[in-house]
Amino acid sequence: MDKQRADEIITKYFTKIYGFSLKKAFSYVEVEEICASIVEELYASLLKARDINNIDGYIWRISEYTYSKYVSSVKKHQGISIDEIFLPFEDAYDLEDDREVLFRLRREIAFLTKTRREIVYSYYYENKSVAAISKQLDIPIGTVKWHLNQARHELKEGFTMERKIGRLGMKPIKAINIDHSGAPGLNGGPEFYLNDSLNLNIVYSVYYTSRTKEEIAEELGVTPVFIEDKICLLESNGFLVRKAGGKYTTFVGFAPPLYSLEKYESKLKKQLEIAKLLAKDYADSVRQAISDVGEAYIPSGNRELLEAAAIFYGVANKCVLDVKRDLSPYYIKTSDGGNYIVNVEMERTQADKDYVPTLQPTVMWACGNMVRCSGKYPVYSWSIDSRYSSRKGGWENNLVSDYEYLYEFMTGTIADDLANEDKFRRLRERQFISESNEVNIMVVQGAAEEFFNRIPNLNEGFKKQFADYAFEYAQAVVRDYPPQMRDLVFSWTAGGFISKEVALMVMDVLYANGTFQPLTEREKITSNLILFTDILPPDAKKDSI
Repeated sequence: MDKQRADEIITKYFTKIYGFSLKKAFSYVEVEEICASIVEELYASLLKARDINNIDGYIWRISEYTYSKYVSSVKKHQGISIDEIFLPFEDAYDLEDDREVLFRLRREIAFLTKTRREIVYSYYYENKSVAAISKQLDIPIGTVKWHLNQARHELKEGFTMERKIGRLGMKPIKAINIDHSGAPGLNGGPEFYLNDSLNLNIVYSVYYTSRTKEEIAEELGVTPVFIEDKICLLESNGFLVRKAGGKYTTFVGFAPPLYSLEKYESKLKKQLEIAKLLAKDYADSVRQAISDVGEAYIPSGNRELLEAAAIFYGVANKCVLDVKRDLSPYYIKTSDGGNYIVNVEMERTQADKDYVPTLQPTVMWACGNMVRCSGKYPVYSWSIDSRYSSRKGGWENNLVSDYEYLYEFMTGTIADDLANEDKFRRLRERQFISESNEVNIMVVQGAAEEFFNRIPNLNEGFKKQFADYAFEYAQAVVRDYPPQMRDLVFSWTAGGFISKEVALMVMDVLYANGTFQPLTEREKITSNLILFTDILPPDAKKDSI
């Protein structure tokens, strides 16, 4: 702005500036000092300014800023200061020399605790007295003074230090998949909390190293004020656990960033060895154990479908090795009723890139055990999704209401009419019934507990053949995890060495050697899915076993 225009503005607003100074001062000497300081600051700022849309607001901001600086430097608020680091009320002025200082000061204020930050802002920015702040926050005057004194030291220290952005601030992690084992809440599984990228990185920031709120902020390259509410949410829902000294840790599981393909293949080869033995001996014992289950409906009439489901259940649930570890700390209890163990899958890098694999790549993923119980009808379903089934959507698409609708259909309490259009649409969407109203899933008349109790446990002699290898492998695996996660990792790695992966391998063997015939498309709808209830479908006579 040119000098003539600046002079005009000063002349026009001088009376208002003097009046502002008069209201703030305690003597006419102070009025002159404050007014002169404002005019000097305003004149310098106007000469550097370009276009000013709101001149009234601009004058007011400069006046408040100058008065705030005057109070800090002259009155020193009853002897308390921040070592001549001045705090402006507004920052919309154009003072190039102070810009870096003000930025660093705002940053350090943001790193104060919530209470201390509020006190500093009220005292220095809003010019409130210690007594007024004490009343506002409902804390003693002495406590307010103590916080101000501590803040002065913290700001002085932080102002001169070089803060470094942590790795997560430059390269945040991303989740490929978020799994849980247990019961979801009303809002669903852990995805409700961890699909938020900042929430996920807050949790991961304390996974390997416990950190305070301020240390989490530095690691993420943000200020504490930006993440306080998120930390509170995560702590109140169990994703963060507070330790001594205000530090946080977590019991959410994250796989290590590096993996060894050679080590993984070594495990798969041992599991395949186990699977071949189970397919030969254990599978026959399971088939024999359920041979007298007669009250069952199978859409295709192929009893092998029920036998395969029983074998899969047995291998995944009754062949586990005995590992005694307390896993209760790993269950995250959320405010919406969730109670589950959480595992986050991320991108991983192969450490042994020169290793040449010897096994053909095969998908060993399986989702389960998924159990759905109705409080309305005598309905209980068990299922495990894998590449042997055609179901989509996993646990989120597996609703209790699906089985309640099917029960209503089987009992004849609903008809395929306009009133029940949504229910029939859902049943057909999941392919639980066909377009011609034929039931497409296995139904066993009786209690699930009675059926599963028939399935034998793996004998101890067989377990001992592989226990030493499983425990040795688990010990090697846990070394890549932080200490708080090792009980869970050891328990799942050793105890679950014979698990769903091995169950899939057993199925591969049985289908490959001709024990079971290849699945039809209709059979894939109900592969490893059984509904237990007190009746059979209306067309049970036609297709039942």
